Amino acid sequence: MKLTMQLKSRSYDIILKAGCLANLHQFTNVQNRRVFVLTDSGVPAQYAETIAAQCPTSTIYTIPQGEGSKCLKVFGQVLQAMLDFGMDRKDLLVAVGGGVVGDLGGFCAASYMRGIDFVNCPTTVLAQVDSSIGGKTAIDLGETKNIVGAFWQPKVVLVDFDTLATLPRRHVVNGLAEALKTALIGDPQLFAMFETEHPEENIEQIVYRSLKFKKKIVEQDEREGSVRACLNFGHTIGHGIEAVKGIRGRRTTGLYHGECVALGMLPMIEDPALVKRVRAIYRTLGLPTRTGVNKAKVLEYMQHDKKTCGASITVILCPGLGCWRADKISTAELPHLLGLE
Repeated sequence: MKLTMQLKSRSYDIILKAGCLANLHQFTNVQNRRVFVLTDSGVPAQYAETIAAQCPTSTIYTIPQGEGSKCLKVFGQVLQAMLDFGMDRKDLLVAVGGGVVGDLGGFCAASYMRGIDFVNCPTTVLAQVDSSIGGKTAIDLGETKNIVGAFWQPKVVLVDFDTLATLPRRHVVNGLAEALKTALIGDPQLFAMFETEHPEENIEQIVYRSLKFKKKIVEQDEREGSVRACLNFGHTIGHGIEAVKGIRGRRTTGLYHGECVALGMLPMIEDPALVKRVRAIYRTLGLPTRTGVNKAKVLEYMQHDKKTCGASITVILCPGLGCWRADKISTAELPHLLGLE
């Protein structure tokens, strides 16, 4: 399968095929250039090695696994390693891993010498269904997610379904939560896969349909000036929950990103019958249905969200299956969303 992101001079292909990591050289030039392969300690080493073996001049740089690596310190370390490797503007960075590696690698590529080529090879369900395309690259600042970054589109995205075979089920479900987000706001047929079938058995179609929807949105609004905001559904509250209870840095227990987004979606669904259906899907998948966190702390982090502008914040609501609405509300209304009143 193949999709093409149509962004004029920044257009690129999205290849969805088992084993495609071994064919990187077919999709981008790796000859006569230095190739910096960025991965993390949680990704099986053979994936990065498969990429490096195709490149005459390459190096593999491994960062610690986890959200804690999306920080200024690691960002600087990667840039220094790129400089030490002797990279110039014609060279290439290949990110091999989940969303952390893709976000960090893309931002390093956007920043180094004011921008070098970037290839994204997502190896988790979460990255494959969502963050691997669209050009949003970023790092966190303290507990505030994705607040420092740039829009930088990859040259190609290689979605190798074989890389999902090593994922624990919880990580698969973590990614499926983002696909369910897409289903709720824009794809009732995708939602049906979650209700009437076993999602894990249809992972390739779920990834394909999720990326197809996101591609359409990004083509309309590359830099999130209008409709792309819909992709933040569940993330306003979700990021607040993640800041308080997310697995990141030295915090090794808690909730993953997709689990936090799943919790963040529930208060934003306006149809009570649909909420009931979504909760049933959560129970089937093993996603949490209650936060169990300090809501006052969640509120505090939400007020630092990048979607906050002065005394107002834009939230994405789901009036019914397959549709969405953006509302600008006062930050004074946030406690009501969290049930603090």
